[in-house]
Amino acid sequence: MNGREVEPSAITARSALQLARAIRQRELTASEVVEAHISLHQRVAPRVNALAADRFELARREAAAADDLLRSAAPETELPPLLGVPFTVKESIALTGMPQSAGLLAREHHLASQSAPAVQRLLAAGAIALGVTNTSELTLWIESSNRLYGRTNNPFDPTRTAGGSSGGEGAAVGSGGSPFGLGSDIGGSIRVPALFCGVFGHKPSSGLVPNTGMYPPTPGTAGRLLGVGPLARRAEDLIAVLDIIAGPDGSDPVARTIALGDPATVSIAGLRVVTVEDTSVLPMSRELRDAREQAAGALTAAGAQISRVALRSWRGALLPFLLTLQSDAEQITLGLLQEAGAKRPTWRTLLTPGGPHTLPTRLALASELLPQPGDSRGRRRVLASARTLAAELTEAIGDGVLLHPAHPRVAPRHGRTVGRPWLITPAAVFNLAGVPVTEVPLGLSESGVPLGVQVAAGMDRDHVSIAVALELERAFGGWVAPTLAQSTGRSGRGPRKRTRRLSTTGTRFQGPRR
Repeated sequence: MNGREVEPSAITARSALQLARAIRQRELTASEVVEAHISLHQRVAPRVNALAADRFELARREAAAADDLLRSAAPETELPPLLGVPFTVKESIALTGMPQSAGLLAREHHLASQSAPAVQRLLAAGAIALGVTNTSELTLWIESSNRLYGRTNNPFDPTRTAGGSSGGEGAAVGSGGSPFGLGSDIGGSIRVPALFCGVFGHKPSSGLVPNTGMYPPTPGTAGRLLGVGPLARRAEDLIAVLDIIAGPDGSDPVARTIALGDPATVSIAGLRVVTVEDTSVLPMSRELRDAREQAAGALTAAGAQISRVALRSWRGALLPFLLTLQSDAEQITLGLLQEAGAKRPTWRTLLTPGGPHTLPTRLALASELLPQPGDSRGRRRVLASARTLAAELTEAIGDGVLLHPAHPRVAPRHGRTVGRPWLITPAAVFNLAGVPVTEVPLGLSESGVPLGVQVAAGMDRDHVSIAVALELERAFGGWVAPTLAQSTGRSGRGPRKRTRRLSTTGTRFQGPRR
């Protein structure tokens, strides 16, 4: 618009809010912004495989319409806050006209007839959807791979996982292809991909954002554990997106009205910051521990007060979490297959390599085919321990924040997490408590993959964990764009995906810097 050509990389490094301002001020056109992100997605797609299905042609038309609106708008016209800014959506969250299978072959041809409320609110705010991103089959595990779309690779190292179940979203944002995206988190499904892919991710307070429009659906207790929230390459976008997508929708019984605070009102000086020890069956790696300690040091330099607590009860949190998740049904996965019209699995089909389901799904199905324990008293005892654990965690956080890695290791090689359910514990405990948690990138390790830490705050204090994320971004630099060699290199070729297109309807970790 100003007669200058803008380098695409200068566009795909900005926050969503910066892009929105540039479009409103006619520094950039919506078409330029959308095209730069489409181009990046296309360039890294063969190696990263973040998108399950794109809507690039529709996005180009919507960008052109946004530019027409800007040309015709009077100076005093109030424009949508994210007008012309592209984003992506986890495939398990409904986006009108796009697939919503959660990687299940039996739902291969299912298209969403109506966008989920959180998605619709972003569209109403002027944001432009580029497509839907890959997920683990039925969103069951922390590696995003399925028989329908194939495997998503980490944008920093294709031999490593991008995480899950919002792994495609983590890879889309982490590669720079999306300024922000929408994911969901029931046991770390936003925060683990955000850690592995080096971006910001936020699991909101329970009930802040409606869960309507999810597949698989999350009725009953599971709905209290699930949070729909943003992943973003810049921290300032987290509260902006939350402000748009928050609020009841009249459908989700868990959703409630919460007054979002302003991160700018939070003072780091005097803030209580807690770190916890002895929490994991698998101790955290030295590099993640060091990163957390340097994050605590940066907050200390800003005036925060650091304290340490031991919460050994976390080590036994897996069973209470799983029973809480399944408290309303004993055969969740089998029921989903039946509803989708899939053939009921047998022990023979589950033990046969290949087939329509990935190994994590087969393990989940196998556990449901086993005789279910009849000790209701024992189940009640375990569920009571889950409530105790949540109360201990809430007390430890208090009116401050708690720092802890979302996973014991940096992004592992493909397949290294399967059959190790205890790995989800460092993230899943926060779902039990329902508190807001922000995953914060802290630069790269010596092996060139992202480091990070979770920042948990008290219930309905989302702005506090985001304020800490903003401070740590200032200290450590935040998201680092992967080099072209990292995201398109020749190493680590994964299985090719079955392409779906619906076009017609850095810097090493060197400690804090200020």
